[in-house]
Amino acid sequence: MALLQNRILIAALLGWFVAQTLKLPFEYLRSRKWNWGLWFSAGGMPSSHSSLVTATALACGLYEGFDSPVFALSVAIMMIVVYDAAGVRRQAGIHAQKINLLIEELFTGQPISEERLKEVLGHTPPEVVGGVILGIFIALTLWWVWPPIPK
Repeated sequence: MALLQNRILIAALLGWFVAQTLKLPFEYLRSRKWNWGLWFSAGGMPSSHSSLVTATALACGLYEGFDSPVFALSVAIMMIVVYDAAGVRRQAGIHAQKINLLIEELFTGQPISEERLKEVLGHTPPEVVGGVILGIFIALTLWWVWPPIPK
């Protein structure tokens, strides 16, 4: 099956999957509690968004050439996603925390029927860096284990 031969796609999917899986033990080390729902959510260490796009961009460079248009495009997309993960989405999470706190302060002692806003949307800079490093590691490992076919 040709899809299973797409090394760049496999690097991308491995970047995401490994990052999502690593969130569980990292959260356990931080809180001493297993949070299995974290595997399906955004946020946490390492950033799966950053790992996915970094693994994809580096794999594009390794397999297609660092002078290829696909590498240039993947780096541009990587820059947007990493900025968004650490910037915009992180700020949205901080806003959600403040709004939730405000609701609790306004309605102390009364049951709040409103659903809490999701606070774990973005990543801290170390989480993003962790995702980038993981993506680099995955792409390089895959390239080493499964080298490109000479053209």
